Amino acid sequence: MSNPDLIQEVKQLIIDELCLEDLTPADIDADDALFGEGLGLDSIDALELGVAIKKKYNITLDADAEETKQHFASVTALCKLIESHA
Repeated sequence: MSNPDLIQEVKQLIIDELCLEDLTPADIDADDALFGEGLGLDSIDALELGVAIKKKYNITLDADAEETKQHFASVTALCKLIESHA
């Protein structure tokens, strides 16, 4: 299980970077999909989020890599990625 503080931090990063002012971290389920059915993010959002993750955590993601899609599946998946690079 990911660190609860990191989960909150990643949720807040998503809200801040993607200007989702109408959402709070509590509105985002850590296991819900970030794209499509879940939070409904799109490819532009993925790009912006990738840049934010690089800036904050110094993790570079390959946009075309299959594992990148898995890392962006949910907040929980992003937290696991960040923790694996810590």
